[in-house]
Amino acid sequence: MTEPDSTFANAAELLGRITEQLGTQLGHLRPYGHRPRKQEQEVTPPMNITGRAAPAPTDPAPVGIAPARPALAGTAPTAPTLVAVGHGSRDPRARATLNRLLDRVRELRPGLDVRLAHIELNTPLLDTTLAGLAAEGRDAVLVPLLFAPGHHVTHDLPAALAAEPALRARVAEPLGAHPLLVEALADRLARAGWDTEDGTSAGTGVVLASAGSRDPRSGAEIRRIAALLGERLGGVPVVPAYTSAAAPTVPEAVHALAARGRHRVAVASCFTAPGLFATRAAAHAPWIAAAPLGAHPALARLVLHRYDAALRATTRERELATV
Repeated sequence: MTEPDSTFANAAELLGRITEQLGTQLGHLRPYGHRPRKQEQEVTPPMNITGRAAPAPTDPAPVGIAPARPALAGTAPTAPTLVAVGHGSRDPRARATLNRLLDRVRELRPGLDVRLAHIELNTPLLDTTLAGLAAEGRDAVLVPLLFAPGHHVTHDLPAALAAEPALRARVAEPLGAHPLLVEALADRLARAGWDTEDGTSAGTGVVLASAGSRDPRSGAEIRRIAALLGERLGGVPVVPAYTSAAAPTVPEAVHALAARGRHRVAVASCFTAPGLFATRAAAHAPWIAAAPLGAHPALARLVLHRYDAALRATTRERELATV
């Protein structure tokens, strides 16, 4: 009887193993055809695999048009073109100077599309530049390379935009009274020979020469620039003067300082590039005359500051429009 008992034992053992394996297989099943969740399948999913859910909506970029060329690191792919708008000059040095300034802007903001345009006298003219941007489907911010809100800023630039209704663009503030502008003006004076001791001398003064405008807001802005420059130079009097359209002229400002006992007068050049007005202003300097601001690093930073401020204003307007 030992043989049958052994047979029964082996059969029972085999049945137990089968039952155990069947239970294990059944434990992996899910009711109603349920599939294991992703975390049950993959402990660490590959980084390049995305879920099937619809992507989360993203806020539109300030303007939202694809760039004409790939953006590099540090610049949003939909950043509007920065159009730096100069007045224009027959002096061949003017355009070359502004191109050097914009090269500095590009160095500060790699990948940003930066273009030069002129109101008159030089190519590319503003209307041609804007037409090209409209044809490319670009958006733009116009940064005036001007120092105050005169006729060009308040009339010519908006009129140029109105002539291209398909182009989404806005005009930034002019360069204006800003510490970066004052930094550039003071540095140009220092390169011309101004010393820190001159700022406290009773016999020195500065004439801040600029183009001039009949718009009273322009004169107010130039006076603010002059006040900031005087503070930067140690408290020396800085008198605004103009080469056209407004008073006093540079010779009149020089005479006014001389009447106050300040015969050692420097002329600060509130011009972006060489030209007729800058040359005229420098010719009236009884002591030293600073060079135009040109491609000064602080001026390049100010151009970008005005561009960025215009973009922030655009974003706020879009947000308010959705409220």
